[in-house]
Amino acid sequence: MKGSSMSTIRRGIKNAFRNTLRTGSIVIILSLSIGLVIAMLAARQAVSDRIAFVKSSVGNTISISPAGFRGGEGGGEALTTDLLAKATSTAHVTTVVSSLSDRLTSTETTLVSSIEPGSLGNRRAENSGVDFRAPPESTNRQNSSGNGQATRTFTMPVQITGVSSTASASIFGSNSLTWKNGQAFDAEKDANNAAIGSGLATKNNLTVGSTFTAYGATLTVVGIYDAGNTFANNSVYVPLATLQRLSAQPGAVTAATASIDSSDNLAAATAALKTVFGDKADISNSQDAADATVKPLESVSRIALFSLIGALVAGAVIILLTMVMIVRERRREIGVMKAIGASNFTIMRQFVAEAITLTALGLVVGTGLGIAASTPITEALVTNSSASATQNTRPGGFGPGVRRFGAASQQAIRNIEASVGWQTLLLSLGAALVIAIVGSAVPSLLISNIKPAEAMRSE
Repeated sequence: MKGSSMSTIRRGIKNAFRNTLRTGSIVIILSLSIGLVIAMLAARQAVSDRIAFVKSSVGNTISISPAGFRGGEGGGEALTTDLLAKATSTAHVTTVVSSLSDRLTSTETTLVSSIEPGSLGNRRAENSGVDFRAPPESTNRQNSSGNGQATRTFTMPVQITGVSSTASASIFGSNSLTWKNGQAFDAEKDANNAAIGSGLATKNNLTVGSTFTAYGATLTVVGIYDAGNTFANNSVYVPLATLQRLSAQPGAVTAATASIDSSDNLAAATAALKTVFGDKADISNSQDAADATVKPLESVSRIALFSLIGALVAGAVIILLTMVMIVRERRREIGVMKAIGASNFTIMRQFVAEAITLTALGLVVGTGLGIAASTPITEALVTNSSASATQNTRPGGFGPGVRRFGAASQQAIRNIEASVGWQTLLLSLGAALVIAIVGSAVPSLLISNIKPAEAMRSE
Protein backbone atom coordinates (compact mmCIF):
# COMPACT_ATOMS: atom_id res chain seq x y z
CA MET A 1 0.00 0.00 0.00
CA LYS A 2 2.84 2.31 0.92
CA GLY A 3 4.68 1.43 -2.30
CA SER A 4 1.56 2.13 -4.30
CA SER A 5 1.19 5.50 -2.60
CA MET A 6 4.79 6.46 -3.37
CA SER A 7 4.35 5.27 -6.94
CA THR A 8 1.31 7.50 -7.32
CA ILE A 9 3.20 10.51 -5.99
CA ARG A 10 6.17 9.84 -8.26
CA ARG A 11 3.83 9.56 -11.21
CA GLY A 12 2.25 12.89 -10.28
CA ILE A 13 5.67 14.57 -10.08
CA LYS A 14 6.66 13.19 -13.49
CA ASN A 15 3.36 14.32 -14.99
CA ALA A 16 4.20 17.89 -14.05
CA PHE A 17 6.92 17.80 -16.73
CA ARG A 18 4.96 16.06 -19.49
CA ASN A 19 4.46 19.34 -21.35
CA THR A 20 7.64 21.40 -20.93
CA LEU A 21 6.25 24.56 -22.52
CA ARG A 22 3.13 24.54 -20.39
CA THR A 23 5.11 23.75 -17.26
CA GLY A 24 7.48 26.62 -17.89
CA SER A 25 4.64 29.07 -18.52
CA ILE A 26 2.78 27.99 -15.39
CA VAL A 27 5.92 28.20 -13.25
CA ILE A 28 6.70 31.71 -14.49
CA ILE A 29 3.18 32.95 -13.75
CA LEU A 30 3.11 31.21 -10.38
CA SER A 31 6.54 32.58 -9.47
CA LEU A 32 5.31 36.12 -10.09
CA SER A 33 2.31 35.47 -7.86
CA ILE A 34 4.35 33.85 -5.10
CA GLY A 35 7.06 36.51 -5.42
CA LEU A 36 4.39 39.16 -4.86
CA VAL A 37 3.15 37.20 -1.82
CA ILE A 38 6.66 37.21 -0.33
CA ALA A 39 7.23 40.88 -1.14
CA MET A 40 3.88 41.87 0.42
CA LEU A 41 4.55 39.77 3.52
CA ALA A 42 7.95 41.45 3.94
CA ALA A 43 6.52 44.92 3.24
CA ARG A 44 3.69 44.47 5.71
CA GLN A 45 6.10 43.24 8.38
CA ALA A 46 8.48 46.15 7.77
CA VAL A 47 5.68 48.71 7.95
CA SER A 48 4.20 47.06 11.06
CA ASP A 49 7.60 47.24 12.75
CA ARG A 50 7.90 50.90 11.79
CA ILE A 51 4.42 51.66 13.16
CA ALA A 52 5.46 50.03 16.45
CA PHE A 53 8.62 52.17 16.40
CA VAL A 54 6.59 55.35 15.87
CA LYS A 55 4.30 54.49 18.75
CA SER A 56 7.12 53.57 21.11
CA SER A 57 9.79 56.15 20.32
CA VAL A 58 8.56 58.86 17.96
CA GLY A 59 4.91 59.69 18.45
CA ASN A 60 5.30 59.64 22.21
CA THR A 61 6.45 63.12 23.18
CA ILE A 62 4.82 65.81 25.29
CA SER A 63 6.08 69.41 25.11
CA ILE A 64 6.08 71.39 28.35
CA SER A 65 6.70 75.15 28.47
CA PRO A 66 5.99 77.91 30.99
CA ALA A 67 2.43 79.19 30.72
CA GLY A 68 2.37 82.03 28.20
CA PHE A 69 5.91 81.40 26.95
CA ARG A 70 7.06 79.60 23.81
CA GLY A 71 10.34 79.65 21.91
CA GLY A 72 11.67 82.88 23.42
CA GLU A 73 8.39 84.72 22.93
CA GLY A 74 5.67 85.61 25.39
CA GLY A 75 6.03 86.00 29.13
CA GLY A 76 5.22 84.30 32.40
CA GLU A 77 7.39 82.53 34.94
CA ALA A 78 10.01 79.89 34.21
CA LEU A 79 9.45 76.32 35.29
CA THR A 80 11.82 74.75 37.82
CA THR A 81 13.90 71.59 37.84
CA ASP A 82 12.18 70.57 41.09
CA LEU A 83 8.77 70.78 39.46
CA LEU A 84 9.98 68.87 36.41
CA ALA A 85 11.35 66.17 38.70
CA LYS A 86 7.74 65.36 39.57
CA ALA A 87 7.05 64.79 35.87
CA THR A 88 9.61 61.97 35.71
CA SER A 89 7.63 60.02 38.31
CA THR A 90 4.37 60.37 36.37
CA ALA A 91 2.90 57.14 35.01
CA HIS A 92 4.10 56.18 31.49
CA VAL A 93 6.77 58.94 31.46
CA THR A 94 10.18 57.42 30.65
CA THR A 95 12.44 60.48 30.37
CA VAL A 96 12.24 64.26 30.61
CA VAL A 97 14.73 66.45 28.73
CA SER A 98 14.85 70.03 30.05
CA SER A 99 16.34 73.16 28.53
CA LEU A 100 16.86 76.83 29.31
CA SER A 101 17.24 79.32 26.45
CA ASP A 102 18.71 82.80 26.56
CA ARG A 103 20.12 85.38 24.16
CA LEU A 104 23.61 86.80 24.48
CA THR A 105 23.99 90.42 23.39
CA SER A 106 27.30 92.07 22.52
CA THR A 107 27.57 93.36 26.10
CA GLU A 108 27.27 89.86 27.53
CA THR A 109 29.66 87.90 25.33
CA THR A 110 32.72 88.24 23.15
CA LEU A 111 31.03 86.13 20.48
CA VAL A 112 29.88 87.83 17.31
CA SER A 113 26.83 86.41 15.55
CA SER A 114 27.48 84.74 12.20
CA ILE A 115 24.07 85.89 10.96
CA GLU A 116 23.66 89.36 9.49
CA PRO A 117 20.47 91.06 10.70
CA GLY A 118 19.27 92.11 7.27
CA SER A 119 15.80 93.57 6.84
CA LEU A 120 14.17 90.85 8.95
CA GLY A 121 16.52 91.25 11.89
CA ASN A 122 16.37 95.04 11.87
CA ARG A 123 12.59 94.98 11.59
CA ARG A 124 12.40 92.60 14.51
CA ALA A 125 14.65 94.84 16.56
CA GLU A 126 12.54 97.92 15.81
CA ASN A 127 9.31 96.15 16.70
CA SER A 128 10.72 94.70 19.90
CA GLY A 129 12.15 98.00 21.17
CA VAL A 130 15.74 96.71 21.22
CA ASP A 131 18.29 99.52 21.21
CA PHE A 132 20.38 99.81 18.08
CA ARG A 133 24.08 99.94 18.70
CA ALA A 134 26.53 101.96 16.60
CA PRO A 135 30.27 102.39 16.77
CA PRO A 136 31.20 105.69 18.50
CA GLU A 137 32.79 107.08 15.35
CA SER A 138 29.49 106.73 13.44
CA THR A 139 27.39 108.71 15.92
CA ASN A 140 27.35 111.91 13.84
CA ARG A 141 27.48 110.20 10.49
CA GLN A 142 24.68 111.18 8.13
CA ASN A 143 22.44 108.40 6.93
CA SER A 144 21.62 107.80 3.29
CA SER A 145 18.77 110.30 3.38
CA GLY A 146 21.19 113.08 4.42
CA ASN A 147 19.04 114.31 7.31
CA GLY A 148 21.97 114.48 9.71
CA GLN A 149 20.67 111.73 12.03
CA ALA A 150 23.04 109.01 13.26
CA THR A 151 23.03 105.74 11.39
CA ARG A 152 22.34 102.95 13.85
CA THR A 153 23.10 99.26 13.27
CA PHE A 154 21.67 96.25 15.07
CA THR A 155 23.89 93.40 16.23
CA MET A 156 22.17 90.02 16.19
CA PRO A 157 22.21 88.24 19.56
CA VAL A 158 23.63 84.75 19.93
CA GLN A 159 21.26 82.00 21.07
CA ILE A 160 22.56 80.03 24.05
CA THR A 161 20.76 76.96 25.35
CA GLY A 162 21.38 74.86 28.40
CA VAL A 163 20.27 71.24 28.01
CA SER A 164 20.01 68.27 30.34
CA SER A 165 20.83 65.79 27.54
CA THR A 166 22.72 65.75 24.25
CA ALA A 167 21.52 62.31 23.15
CA SER A 168 19.38 63.48 20.23
CA ALA A 169 20.43 65.52 17.21
CA SER A 170 17.07 67.28 17.30
CA ILE A 171 18.04 68.89 20.62
CA PHE A 172 20.50 70.90 18.54
CA GLY A 173 17.79 71.83 16.05
CA SER A 174 18.83 69.27 13.47
CA ASN A 175 17.57 66.14 11.77
CA SER A 176 21.11 64.85 11.39
CA LEU A 177 23.99 66.31 13.38
CA THR A 178 27.64 66.10 12.35
CA TRP A 179 30.47 66.77 14.78
CA LYS A 180 33.15 68.54 12.76
CA ASN A 181 35.57 68.67 15.68
CA GLY A 182 35.49 67.47 19.25
CA GLN A 183 32.36 66.05 20.83
CA ALA A 184 29.35 66.85 22.97
CA PHE A 185 29.82 67.88 26.59
CA ASP A 186 28.65 65.94 29.63
CA ALA A 187 25.17 67.44 30.08
CA GLU A 188 24.91 66.20 33.67
CA LYS A 189 28.05 68.02 34.76
CA ASP A 190 28.05 71.69 35.77
CA ALA A 191 31.15 72.83 33.88
CA ASN A 192 32.03 75.81 31.70
CA ASN A 193 32.13 73.70 28.56
CA ALA A 194 30.26 74.53 25.38
CA ALA A 195 29.39 73.11 21.98
CA ILE A 196 29.03 75.73 19.26
CA GLY A 197 27.71 75.72 15.72
CA SER A 198 30.12 75.71 12.79
CA GLY A 199 28.93 79.12 11.57
CA LEU A 200 29.62 80.73 14.93
CA ALA A 201 33.00 78.98 15.17
CA THR A 202 34.07 80.22 11.74
CA LYS A 203 32.90 83.78 12.41
CA ASN A 204 34.84 83.96 15.68
CA ASN A 205 37.88 81.88 14.60
CA LEU A 206 37.24 79.30 17.31
CA THR A 207 38.46 75.71 17.41
CA VAL A 208 38.18 72.94 19.98
CA GLY A 209 40.04 74.16 23.05
CA SER A 210 39.41 77.85 22.30
CA THR A 211 37.70 80.02 24.89
CA PHE A 212 35.16 82.84 24.85
CA THR A 213 33.36 84.81 27.51
CA ALA A 214 29.69 84.88 28.39
CA TYR A 215 28.05 86.44 31.46
CA GLY A 216 31.56 87.46 32.56
CA ALA A 217 32.78 83.84 32.70
CA THR A 218 35.23 81.99 30.47
CA LEU A 219 33.84 79.01 28.55
CA THR A 220 35.83 76.37 26.67
CA VAL A 221 34.78 74.99 23.31
CA VAL A 222 34.72 71.17 23.51
CA GLY A 223 32.84 70.47 20.29
CA ILE A 224 31.91 72.12 16.99
CA TYR A 225 28.85 70.74 15.21
CA ASP A 226 27.16 71.19 11.86
CA ALA A 227 23.37 71.08 12.19
CA GLY A 228 22.73 71.61 8.50
CA ASN A 229 20.97 74.97 8.89
CA THR A 230 22.20 78.52 9.42
CA PHE A 231 20.19 79.33 12.56
CA ALA A 232 21.28 76.25 14.52
CA ASN A 233 24.89 76.75 13.43
CA ASN A 234 24.83 80.17 15.12
CA SER A 235 23.98 78.74 18.53
CA VAL A 236 25.81 77.80 21.71
CA TYR A 237 24.90 74.81 23.87
CA VAL A 238 26.04 74.25 27.45
CA PRO A 239 24.93 72.00 30.32
CA LEU A 240 21.62 73.09 31.81
CA ALA A 241 23.08 73.60 35.30
CA THR A 242 25.87 75.72 33.82
CA LEU A 243 23.52 78.16 32.10
CA GLN A 244 21.30 78.34 35.17
CA ARG A 245 24.35 79.34 37.21
CA LEU A 246 25.93 81.75 34.72
CA SER A 247 22.68 83.56 33.91
CA ALA A 248 21.66 83.76 37.57
CA GLN A 249 18.53 81.71 36.95
CA PRO A 250 18.91 78.87 39.47
CA GLY A 251 16.62 75.93 38.69
CA ALA A 252 14.94 77.76 35.76
CA VAL A 253 13.66 75.81 32.73
CA THR A 254 12.01 77.32 29.66
CA ALA A 255 11.18 74.12 27.77
CA ALA A 256 10.98 70.40 28.43
CA THR A 257 10.08 67.27 26.52
CA ALA A 258 8.60 64.24 28.24
CA SER A 259 8.92 60.90 26.43
CA ILE A 260 6.11 58.38 26.95
CA ASP A 261 6.48 54.60 26.77
CA SER A 262 3.94 54.39 23.92
CA SER A 263 1.78 56.78 21.94
CA ASP A 264 -1.17 54.66 23.06
CA ASN A 265 -0.63 56.16 26.53
CA LEU A 266 -0.08 59.72 25.27
CA ALA A 267 -3.52 61.05 26.21
CA ALA A 268 -3.41 59.59 29.72
CA ALA A 269 0.11 60.90 30.37
CA THR A 270 -0.82 64.36 29.05
CA ALA A 271 -3.79 64.53 31.43
CA ALA A 272 -1.59 63.43 34.34
CA LEU A 273 1.07 66.06 33.56
CA LYS A 274 -1.57 68.79 33.32
CA THR A 275 -2.60 67.81 36.83
CA VAL A 276 1.02 67.99 38.03
CA PHE A 277 1.74 71.43 36.53
CA GLY A 278 -1.70 72.99 36.78
CA ASP A 279 -1.74 76.53 35.37
CA LYS A 280 2.04 76.86 35.56
CA ALA A 281 2.70 75.26 32.18
CA ASP A 282 1.32 74.96 28.68
CA ILE A 283 1.31 71.29 27.74
CA SER A 284 0.80 69.82 24.30
CA ASN A 285 1.48 66.39 22.90
CA SER A 286 2.47 64.99 19.54
CA GLN A 287 -0.71 62.93 19.09
CA ASP A 288 -1.89 64.75 15.98
CA ALA A 289 1.55 64.59 14.40
CA ALA A 290 1.91 60.94 15.43
CA ASP A 291 -1.43 60.14 13.84
CA ALA A 292 -0.33 61.97 10.70
CA THR A 293 2.78 59.79 10.59
CA VAL A 294 1.09 56.49 11.43
CA LYS A 295 -1.92 56.95 9.17
CA PRO A 296 -0.07 56.65 5.83
CA LEU A 297 1.91 53.71 7.19
CA GLU A 298 -1.31 51.97 8.17
CA SER A 299 -2.60 52.68 4.67
CA VAL A 300 0.49 51.01 3.22
CA SER A 301 -0.08 48.04 5.54
CA ARG A 302 -3.64 47.65 4.26
CA ILE A 303 -2.50 47.89 0.65
CA ALA A 304 0.09 45.18 1.34
CA LEU A 305 -2.56 42.97 2.94
CA PHE A 306 -4.99 43.35 0.03
CA SER A 307 -2.18 42.73 -2.45
CA LEU A 308 -1.17 39.64 -0.48
CA ILE A 309 -4.70 38.27 -0.58
CA GLY A 310 -4.97 39.10 -4.27
CA ALA A 311 -1.70 37.30 -5.03
CA LEU A 312 -2.85 34.22 -3.11
CA VAL A 313 -6.18 34.17 -4.94
CA ALA A 314 -4.41 34.66 -8.28
CA GLY A 315 -2.05 31.76 -7.58
CA ALA A 316 -4.91 29.48 -6.54
CA VAL A 317 -6.90 30.38 -9.67
CA ILE A 318 -3.87 29.70 -11.88
CA ILE A 319 -3.44 26.23 -10.42
CA LEU A 320 -7.20 25.64 -10.51
CA LEU A 321 -7.51 26.46 -14.20
CA THR A 322 -4.37 24.50 -14.99
CA MET A 323 -5.54 21.38 -13.19
CA VAL A 324 -9.04 21.65 -14.68
CA MET A 325 -7.46 21.77 -18.12
CA ILE A 326 -5.19 18.81 -17.32
CA VAL A 327 -8.08 16.73 -15.94
CA ARG A 328 -10.11 17.37 -19.10
CA GLU A 329 -7.15 16.39 -21.27
CA ARG A 330 -6.66 13.15 -19.36
CA ARG A 331 -10.24 11.95 -19.07
CA ARG A 332 -9.43 8.78 -21.00
CA GLU A 333 -6.33 8.16 -18.89
CA ILE A 334 -8.37 8.63 -15.71
CA GLY A 335 -11.04 6.29 -17.07
CA VAL A 336 -8.45 3.59 -17.78
CA MET A 337 -6.97 3.95 -14.28
CA LYS A 338 -10.43 3.60 -12.75
CA ALA A 339 -11.20 0.61 -14.98
CA ILE A 340 -8.15 -1.27 -13.71
CA GLY A 341 -9.10 -0.62 -10.11
CA ALA A 342 -7.56 2.73 -9.12
CA SER A 343 -9.65 4.52 -6.51
CA ASN A 344 -10.73 8.15 -6.72
CA PHE A 345 -8.40 8.93 -3.81
CA THR A 346 -5.39 7.39 -5.57
CA ILE A 347 -6.03 9.36 -8.74
CA MET A 348 -6.70 12.57 -6.76
CA ARG A 349 -3.42 12.06 -4.89
CA GLN A 350 -1.57 11.87 -8.18
CA PHE A 351 -3.05 15.15 -9.42
CA VAL A 352 -2.46 16.87 -6.07
CA ALA A 353 1.20 15.77 -6.26
CA GLU A 354 1.37 17.29 -9.74
CA ALA A 355 -0.16 20.55 -8.50
CA ILE A 356 2.23 20.70 -5.55
CA THR A 357 5.19 20.08 -7.87
CA LEU A 358 4.20 22.97 -10.12
CA THR A 359 3.65 25.21 -7.10
CA ALA A 360 6.97 24.18 -5.54
CA LEU A 361 8.79 25.16 -8.73
CA GLY A 362 6.98 28.48 -8.66
CA LEU A 363 7.95 28.86 -4.99
CA VAL A 364 11.66 28.37 -5.72
CA VAL A 365 11.71 30.98 -8.47
CA GLY A 366 9.24 33.27 -6.68
CA THR A 367 11.32 33.31 -3.50
CA GLY A 368 14.24 34.83 -5.38
CA LEU A 369 11.96 37.37 -7.04
CA GLY A 370 10.29 38.23 -3.73
CA ILE A 371 13.58 38.76 -1.90
CA ALA A 372 14.89 40.99 -4.68
CA ALA A 373 11.68 43.00 -4.99
CA SER A 374 10.66 43.32 -1.31
CA THR A 375 12.63 46.50 -0.49
CA PRO A 376 11.92 48.36 -3.78
CA ILE A 377 8.21 47.56 -3.50
CA THR A 378 8.12 48.67 0.13
CA GLU A 379 9.89 51.93 -0.69
CA ALA A 380 7.53 52.54 -3.60
CA LEU A 381 4.50 52.00 -1.37
CA VAL A 382 5.85 54.38 1.27
CA THR A 383 7.15 57.12 -1.06
CA ASN A 384 3.83 58.90 -1.57
CA SER A 385 2.93 58.78 2.11
CA SER A 386 6.38 60.08 3.08
CA ALA A 387 5.85 63.44 1.39
CA SER A 388 2.49 64.12 3.01
CA ALA A 389 3.61 62.97 6.46
CA THR A 390 6.72 65.16 6.26
CA GLN A 391 4.58 68.22 5.54
CA ASN A 392 2.39 67.45 8.54
CA THR A 393 5.31 66.97 10.93
CA ARG A 394 7.79 69.71 10.11
CA PRO A 395 10.15 70.60 12.93
CA GLY A 396 9.04 73.71 14.75
CA GLY A 397 10.99 76.52 16.29
CA PHE A 398 9.46 76.18 19.72
CA GLY A 399 12.24 74.41 21.52
CA PRO A 400 13.85 70.96 21.63
CA GLY A 401 10.57 69.18 22.30
CA VAL A 402 8.88 70.17 19.08
CA ARG A 403 12.07 69.95 17.04
CA ARG A 404 12.77 66.49 18.40
CA PHE A 405 9.43 65.09 17.32
CA GLY A 406 9.51 66.86 13.98
CA ALA A 407 12.88 65.39 13.08
CA ALA A 408 12.03 61.92 14.33
CA SER A 409 8.63 61.79 12.62
CA GLN A 410 10.23 62.67 9.28
CA GLN A 411 12.82 59.96 9.75
CA ALA A 412 10.19 57.42 10.80
CA ILE A 413 8.80 57.00 7.31
CA ARG A 414 12.09 57.10 5.47
CA ASN A 415 14.55 54.36 4.65
CA ILE A 416 12.17 51.51 5.43
CA GLU A 417 13.93 48.33 4.41
CA ALA A 418 12.06 45.05 4.11
CA SER A 419 13.90 41.89 5.04
CA VAL A 420 12.80 38.35 4.21
CA GLY A 421 13.41 36.22 7.28
CA TRP A 422 12.63 32.63 8.11
CA GLN A 423 9.19 33.57 9.37
CA THR A 424 8.33 35.15 6.02
CA LEU A 425 9.69 32.13 4.14
CA LEU A 426 7.67 29.72 6.28
CA LEU A 427 4.54 31.78 5.72
CA SER A 428 5.29 31.77 1.99
CA LEU A 429 5.66 27.98 2.06
CA GLY A 430 2.30 27.73 3.80
CA ALA A 431 0.80 30.04 1.19
CA ALA A 432 2.20 27.85 -1.59
CA LEU A 433 0.62 24.76 -0.03
CA VAL A 434 -2.71 26.59 0.24
CA ILE A 435 -2.44 27.55 -3.44
CA ALA A 436 -1.69 23.97 -4.45
CA ILE A 437 -4.39 22.35 -2.31
CA VAL A 438 -7.13 24.86 -3.11
CA GLY A 439 -6.19 24.85 -6.78
CA SER A 440 -6.44 21.07 -7.00
CA ALA A 441 -9.65 20.71 -4.93
CA VAL A 442 -12.13 21.30 -7.75
CA PRO A 443 -10.26 19.08 -10.24
CA SER A 444 -10.34 16.36 -7.61
CA LEU A 445 -14.14 16.58 -7.56
CA LEU A 446 -14.17 16.39 -11.35
CA ILE A 447 -12.08 13.23 -11.18
CA SER A 448 -14.52 11.56 -8.79
CA ASN A 449 -17.37 12.22 -11.22
CA ILE A 450 -15.64 10.61 -14.20
CA LYS A 451 -17.08 7.19 -15.01
CA PRO A 452 -14.72 4.78 -16.81
CA ALA A 453 -17.26 3.68 -19.46
CA GLU A 454 -18.21 7.26 -20.34
CA ALA A 455 -14.55 8.31 -20.50
CA MET A 456 -13.69 5.47 -22.84
CA ARG A 457 -16.78 6.06 -25.01
CA SER A 458 -16.13 9.82 -25.27
CA GLU A 459 -12.76 9.13 -26.82
